[in-house]
Amino acid sequence: MDELSAATLQTGQAWPLGAHFDGHGTNFAVFSANAQAVDLCIFDGTANHELARLRLPGHTGDVWHGYLPSAKPGTVYGLRVRGPWRPDRGHRFDASKLLLDPYARDIVGEFIWRPEHFAPDRQHPRHLETHDNAKLALKARVVHESFEWEDDQAPNIPLAGSILYECHVKGFSQRNPQVPPEIRGTFAGMGHSASISHLKSLGVTAVNLLPVHYSLSEERLVGMGLSNYWGYNTIGFFCVNPRLCSGVGGLSPRNEFRTMVQALHKAGIEVILDVVYNHTAEADHSGPTISFRGLDNASYYRLTPGDPSRYENYSGCGNTLDVQQPRVLQLVMDSLRYWVSDMHVDGFRFDLATVLGRTDTGFSQQAAFFAAVAQDPVLCRVKMIAEPWDIGPGGYQVGQFPRGWLEWNDKFRDSVRRFWVQSAASPQSAAVGGTRGDFAMRLCGSSDLYQSRRRAPAESLNYVISHDGFTLRDLLSYNQRRNLANGEENRDGQGNSLNFNCGFEGPSEVPTVNRMRSRLQRTLLTTLLLAQGTPMLCAGDEMGHTQGGNNNPYCQDGPITWLNWESQDADLLAFTQYLISLRHQLNPFANQWYSGVADAEGNYDLSWWNADGSALQGDVWHHPAHRSLACLIGKPGRSKSPLLLLINSGVSPVTFSLPRGEWQALLDTSHPRGLAVWRAAGSTPVPVVAHSILLLQQATTRQFQR
Repeated sequence: MDELSAATLQTGQAWPLGAHFDGHGTNFAVFSANAQAVDLCIFDGTANHELARLRLPGHTGDVWHGYLPSAKPGTVYGLRVRGPWRPDRGHRFDASKLLLDPYARDIVGEFIWRPEHFAPDRQHPRHLETHDNAKLALKARVVHESFEWEDDQAPNIPLAGSILYECHVKGFSQRNPQVPPEIRGTFAGMGHSASISHLKSLGVTAVNLLPVHYSLSEERLVGMGLSNYWGYNTIGFFCVNPRLCSGVGGLSPRNEFRTMVQALHKAGIEVILDVVYNHTAEADHSGPTISFRGLDNASYYRLTPGDPSRYENYSGCGNTLDVQQPRVLQLVMDSLRYWVSDMHVDGFRFDLATVLGRTDTGFSQQAAFFAAVAQDPVLCRVKMIAEPWDIGPGGYQVGQFPRGWLEWNDKFRDSVRRFWVQSAASPQSAAVGGTRGDFAMRLCGSSDLYQSRRRAPAESLNYVISHDGFTLRDLLSYNQRRNLANGEENRDGQGNSLNFNCGFEGPSEVPTVNRMRSRLQRTLLTTLLLAQGTPMLCAGDEMGHTQGGNNNPYCQDGPITWLNWESQDADLLAFTQYLISLRHQLNPFANQWYSGVADAEGNYDLSWWNADGSALQGDVWHHPAHRSLACLIGKPGRSKSPLLLLINSGVSPVTFSLPRGEWQALLDTSHPRGLAVWRAAGSTPVPVVAHSILLLQQATTRQFQR
């Protein structure tokens, strides 16, 4: 860019924020309400040598802007912002720090933890130390590229038919021998035909990808030779993480991601992103100055009342973004729209979503973020999923998000684990296993959380296992977490996960132990997939993935977290495939009921029974010693497809009496593949073994096709 030496920035425009090429030059616009001046710094292609430092001439409201005719796609740039260094007032401006544009769509360089990134002396954080970090700083690159989407269409799967599959892009395909080695662990690997074939054979309708935004690994992890594998430490909300890209075929990271989305959409599979708008990678008040802190610390972050030199830490990661601030809200909204409009994703799962709904007086459904999403013509049509808590005061908000939002329902997780796992772990202490009443409430959509607010059961995102904790296999193989590899002396990770090793710690050769573990895995999966609500399956649980007892592998980029395709449990996989196909075909499980659907006479088609055929009612619902129940969905002779669930979480077989009519067994979780091929007439005694579920359908109806 030879002309830079004589370049003059034109005023340009205050919108859109970021760097945008118009075919002739590039407009640069950045928000800072408290800055005194902003310099645009242009670098050579290596990003090591600063070619020019140009003062942005435009200042409209709180946006600084300028237009550089000579700046073409590929131009590498950063920002220096001038203003007061007054941490006591929340201001941390330092022109010796080159800053990353928050709207960067391509980030250049690799962040290395060095003293140059820290504005203050960490021993004296209120005193400014000027160390220029330009050579080490992350920088942005101007991008302007097209992508041929062809006839790409969003699958738009209704919630009633949705089954989510939570996975990590790298961990999913890194060890899959059917994926070419050069693309394993990347977006290209995720979109490969072998990956899609597995997802289709499984029957899931959406992949819920762990964070794909540009993120950093914390200094502590890097010092131990680890990394933030999960990616919940974002610094670039518009930028694809290049570590998840193969580069095969010369595709840019953005176009490799788009190609993956396109391939998944062609297969009818939605793409949902796990996003982290609650904090940034700049850590606490003593952390590095990378972007937001140096641009306008007092605007971007929630500062501690009475001491603006420190941050509110509702995220547990050192800082909290202030989404109440209009320009910070704009950043979040612009980012979300970008991923829908430009990258064609189908929804978002918001990490620690309570942060986004916080006002000055606490969490509110009327918070500006929720209002902005509800009125947005782009975002109002995609799936919005909340992790409905944070670590701040009043942070637990399960059931309190606006109508239309899905919520991670940890009450479902814990109730189901208590009913099945803890009752197996402590058969002599019935109280620890929860009650039939609580279990039935979770099975029917968690009416205590959603019905009074006129929210649908589908807004309960049900899960038994997520990335955050034990795998399904490990939940039933370990009493104690095995997290030493994380470098925190086994202190990290949840201490009480309602887990049970079934009588032996870790891998076992004892047949009775392994049979119990396998049966409980099938029973937990069946509870998840046959419950009202939107189910989420954690990647690997369908094939018996183990993390060796590590229940917090956020920093494990290796065999602990990568799915081992060559040692999968074939029976469990076949069982899960059948179970999901059963959910898709049996319409009653797609009904949006809490207590059944009423006919013209007001009779509900959902009823609950004791094993002897008597109605389950009154205080007996909550008697902890009773571990069996039957659920009848549909009335024999009146419903098109009456279904019967026989449930036994006790340690001994239970014999059930069937309702009138002839019944066909569809699923038996005591069988390795769920096989059940017998029929029985009403009043016939049917034994159900311990820790299992039996599903039957009235035989006079059209039969389920296996």
